Amino acid sequence: MSDHENFEQLMAIHTEQLFRIAYYYTKDLQIAEDIVQDVFIKFYHQKQYEERGEMKAYLARMTINKCKDYLKSWAYRKITFQHKFFTKQNSTLPDTLIRQDEQALLDDAILSLPLKPREAIVYFYLEEMTIKEIAELLAIPEGTVKSRLKKGKELLKIELQHIEWEVLFHG
Repeated sequence: MSDHENFEQLMAIHTEQLFRIAYYYTKDLQIAEDIVQDVFIKFYHQKQYEERGEMKAYLARMTINKCKDYLKSWAYRKITFQHKFFTKQNSTLPDTLIRQDEQALLDDAILSLPLKPREAIVYFYLEEMTIKEIAELLAIPEGTVKSRLKKGKELLKIELQHIEWEVLFHG
């Protein structure tokens, strides 16, 4: 199998997960797509990817770093600033009733979380990573991961209190 075929296979396996990570950081589908594309381009040009130990974690780390760079960038701050002035702050109750898709409501609630609890929630519940894996990925202590998860769950319960959640976030 050629390097090119290996790379295409790698993209097929990891694109969806990396896109989800990028989207939960940036809250923007187009930016998330661009970030994942940039990650793969950078990765391809390194020419060392076969020697990288845990591929999923390595690519996720690259994606997270790119997202954090984007969130610090002038372009992002400018978009956020404009967004605050040109959109309605609160969605109305009829909007919520119209959109009764629970996944969409959950996604909105997760996206409304501050970044640190949001990333913990995404990795733990959506990516099904262990606390130890999240700690390694984010280079923070396991106790910090636990406290961010706890904070995220508390904020989500408040955000989603008007919905009957039968199986979500037990414990």
